[in-house]
Amino acid sequence: MTRPVDDVTSPAQTDPEQDLRKVKRAAIAAFLGTSLEYYEFYVYGSAAALIFGRVFFPAQDAFVGTLLSLATFAIAYLVRPVAAAVLGTFGDRIGRKKMLIFILTLMGTSTFLIGCLPTYEQVGIWAPILLICLRILQGVSVAGEQAGSSTLTLEHAPAGRRAFFTSFTPAGSSAGFLIATLVFATVAMLPDDMLLSWGWRVPFWASFVLVIGAYLVRRHLDEPEVFVEETDESGEPEASPLATLLRTHRAALIRVVIISLYATIHQIPPIFAVAFATSPAIGISRSTMLWVSVACFTVQLLVFPFAGLAADRFGRKPLFIAGVFGCGVMIFAYFGAITSGNLVLIFVAAIAMNGLLGVLPNAIYPSFFGEMFNVKVRFTGLAVGTQLGFVVGGLSPTIAWAMIGDGGTNWMPVALLFFGLCTISSIAALTARETYRTPLTKLGNPV
Repeated sequence: MTRPVDDVTSPAQTDPEQDLRKVKRAAIAAFLGTSLEYYEFYVYGSAAALIFGRVFFPAQDAFVGTLLSLATFAIAYLVRPVAAAVLGTFGDRIGRKKMLIFILTLMGTSTFLIGCLPTYEQVGIWAPILLICLRILQGVSVAGEQAGSSTLTLEHAPAGRRAFFTSFTPAGSSAGFLIATLVFATVAMLPDDMLLSWGWRVPFWASFVLVIGAYLVRRHLDEPEVFVEETDESGEPEASPLATLLRTHRAALIRVVIISLYATIHQIPPIFAVAFATSPAIGISRSTMLWVSVACFTVQLLVFPFAGLAADRFGRKPLFIAGVFGCGVMIFAYFGAITSGNLVLIFVAAIAMNGLLGVLPNAIYPSFFGEMFNVKVRFTGLAVGTQLGFVVGGLSPTIAWAMIGDGGTNWMPVALLFFGLCTISSIAALTARETYRTPLTKLGNPV
């Protein structure tokens, strides 16, 4: 199969050697920035599943406490579509780089402050209120991170390598997952009195070091030439990228929203499954489930670049659909392994689903979705489309926990819900155009 040939007039092709340096810098910055964003975001997820029910929501009923704690995890997803519209609009107007630096600063500050919060025992109802406020700020930040990083890297990438370079953005999210899980696996070994008093705070405070490193890399990025030239030609950026998006790319936006239901893959197994497996009804230890996650994220990091390379060679759609639908089938084996208590089966099923199959859609979606929009509205379209779809994924751990019920072990309704969402996402992906051979300057022409 021949490699795709990009438009020779594309501004990103004027100096191949310089452009390669730019896209490598953009990919590294995307990896580091997204690692930080998702380290911070999922440190919260681990804490919500294991700690916050006792620290911020001390209900008499442990089930209710965990339900309330997981609900605060979901809150961030509810604000993300609105935040995505705002951040995407500014990203398409004032530039990708400026918004990415703002996003990084917001996430770092809110996460550090969560580690400083007083507990319910110390200040009463103000503890969960403050927690929710900072969680909302985390949600605002994440709403624009992957869309901004993916957009900037996509627009720097050379012909035939867009999926490979943009795969570094979601690879950063897996690295963030991995670091967050390793940190929590370590602090989870502390005695309960130390863990509940100060141990859980350490992962939040540690994010400060990561913020500094990611900022130093991100501040040296260049704006993509295709974005700069588009602005120069029109005299000014698009006045209202969101309005233009709704007018000219409505079908693409709806399609991205529906396909983005696949994001349940990244919520049910690593968030809900931890809470379910470690519940009194199942009884698997916290450290065991956290190390399962460590194994999965380690495998993911090794697979990401190969998934991107394969998508550049064979196309976005077949690999994306295979990964999503495969995860929908594997969820039954994973929950069956958890309820069996067989640690070998748990590790094998988790790695097959999260470490291998789940990587395919996650590695490919930045190029697959980003190529549906043109440069005028790409940041906005990618941000709004994904975040509207990701709301369902963000709510899924809370919904799944409510479906299980207090002391319940019947995981079948949760598995069927998961399978249904994966199926819907796969069908929607089938309706999309294949764009891996389309030149950069011709992507996302309104239809």
